[in-house]
Amino acid sequence: MPRLKVLFAVSECVPFAKTGGLADVAGALPLALAARGHDVRIVMPRYDSAISHLVDAHGALRPGVRRHEAPLGVPLGGHDVWTAVWEARLAPRGGAEDSAALLAPRVYLLEHGGFFDRDGVYGDTHGEFGDNLQRYTLLSRGALSLCRALSFWPDVIHVHDWQTSLLPVYLNTLEKDSQLGQAASVLTIHNMGYQGWFDEHLFPLTGLGWDVYRKGGLSAHHRLNLLKGGLHHATLISTVSPRYAQEIKTSEGGEGLDWVLRARGGDVMGILNGIDDAAWNPATDPHLPAHFSADDLSGKALSKAALQREMGLPERADVPLIGVVSRLAHQKGIDVIAGALPQILSHDVQVVVLGAGEGWAEALFRRLSASGDRFRAHIGMNEGLAHRIEAGADLFMMPSRYEPCGLNQLYSQRYGTLPVVRAVGGLDDTVDTNLTGFKFDELSPSALAQTVAWAVHTYRTRPDHFRAMQLRAMHKQMGWGHASRQYEALYRLAVARRRGTIT
Repeated sequence: MPRLKVLFAVSECVPFAKTGGLADVAGALPLALAARGHDVRIVMPRYDSAISHLVDAHGALRPGVRRHEAPLGVPLGGHDVWTAVWEARLAPRGGAEDSAALLAPRVYLLEHGGFFDRDGVYGDTHGEFGDNLQRYTLLSRGALSLCRALSFWPDVIHVHDWQTSLLPVYLNTLEKDSQLGQAASVLTIHNMGYQGWFDEHLFPLTGLGWDVYRKGGLSAHHRLNLLKGGLHHATLISTVSPRYAQEIKTSEGGEGLDWVLRARGGDVMGILNGIDDAAWNPATDPHLPAHFSADDLSGKALSKAALQREMGLPERADVPLIGVVSRLAHQKGIDVIAGALPQILSHDVQVVVLGAGEGWAEALFRRLSASGDRFRAHIGMNEGLAHRIEAGADLFMMPSRYEPCGLNQLYSQRYGTLPVVRAVGGLDDTVDTNLTGFKFDELSPSALAQTVAWAVHTYRTRPDHFRAMQLRAMHKQMGWGHASRQYEALYRLAVARRRGTIT
């Protein structure tokens, strides 16, 4: 089949900027699609965090990086805003020397001192940036201006979350009769909780007419809602797990837009995220004190002992070690963990937590760490420690209120650490109870504590079954290969729909 030309329009992408799972998807899915022969390009802002990936300590361009000579004019608020364009490659694992580097997608980073040169991606310690509508309108319109400047005419523009949800609107309005207007659009929802709400008096900054605001799906409760507009105009819609695709069509999971998604019917599809199985591989992971695989788990026992020493816990092979790596946030059920800990810690277990977030949770975990020999927490984020917890723990807790996909339960299974999860979203899709992990339904401390007790009982009394569960989990295929094939099929369907060859 003919290869596709695909433009990813994203607000973050590893390694250039990351606040959450969107960046991981944007840094991995294009590589998998390029490996299938497609021409995939990425456009994103050039935040401060990207500089070290573009130039070295002496200010010299890194290999494969160039800064376009001509600035890019982007219409914004009735006049042109000029941006510089950086071009880099999304390097595959193995580095630029790898033969796959020839397939590495181009990444275009739009630089504007007033809008993108600041600490933080969407906000800072004072809250969200007040000019986020201007910033991400600039990104969306800049993506279209960039395509024209490059004479790159995508078959599909793949947008993600509210930050680039204006692009499908532009394709159906301002670009309707242009060459760019022939492109299909796919909108992926990574989290319905973030929708891009703005005061309606700011709407003219988008360059769209008020008729589009009133009739084009952008208005909600007399405010501008960018995600709603994208859902209304996108050719097709995806989200990051089949279960979450169902949940967001309900009043409980739709965050006020469930009726919009129900109206789109079969246009909404769920495709499970993959993981970077080169970065998350216990046989080669550079963060681990000992490597292991499903064929030889001896390194996992060594990793457990090393983690106990690192966290200041008694070094015991016989005690179940339970890990948590999470934002300490309401969505992640951190209050459920806190409420369950007294019951969990009343048993002969150890718990290690890595994360940062709500102040009350940080304070509680610091207090618990200072007393007793069953609980330790590291407040903050530490990539190496996250890998070592996944490798050294026996069990991993994720009692999320909602979880569009989730990655840590996938990392856990890859490392033979059995997840204890609430059966929502991607957690329900990716964990098979009593086969590769343990699941519960009720959002309560008692339900979590009871399920942990079940898992601990299995660990202690049925070691052969526990080991079989570990091996089954480790043998699961969790890379991006399957997801990339599903996205390719979704793109082809969107193109056919856009061109009127199917309805």
